[in-house]
Amino acid sequence: MGRIIAVYGAIAGVIVVIGMFINISFVADHGAMGMVAGYLSMLVALIFVFVGVKRYRDVNLGGVISFWKAVGVGLCIGLVASLFYIFGWELYMWRTGGTFMAEYIANSVADMRAAGKPAAEIAKFSSEMGALAEQYKNPLFRMALTLTEILPVALLVSIVSAALLRRSSFLPATQPRG
Repeated sequence: MGRIIAVYGAIAGVIVVIGMFINISFVADHGAMGMVAGYLSMLVALIFVFVGVKRYRDVNLGGVISFWKAVGVGLCIGLVASLFYIFGWELYMWRTGGTFMAEYIANSVADMRAAGKPAAEIAKFSSEMGALAEQYKNPLFRMALTLTEILPVALLVSIVSAALLRRSSFLPATQPRG
């Protein structure tokens, strides 16, 4: 089981990091479009949760797996992918000198001004985000916050995968032809 978790978690992790850097490089939007692209790349990467659980069910367990065992394997694969995601984000922060929060706040304030938001609302937003930016300088806080981006997606994919794969009739293992 450990090998399957490591292999499929690493595959998902590499894909999610590649997706992150493509998103940063080409979408370069800290708003809705960037979030949609980011979560879509997470979903694509976390397909390997499903693939890994199916492989474990078919190869290691003879085609039968319980719901909770499947959730556990899926979550472990998702956690490995999450560690890659956190490492990828920390690499990005290191390469850019940690300017993400300042850029995010500046872009958000510019968007609020362009939308005609009241000055009081913009000031309140800037103040709240300034406090968050101060916390974001702490790597442990930043890593925990980064984990909250991908872990719910990994949990959801693990639950859906487990619900489907607990039925041995769903995508049964193919038998070798003799």
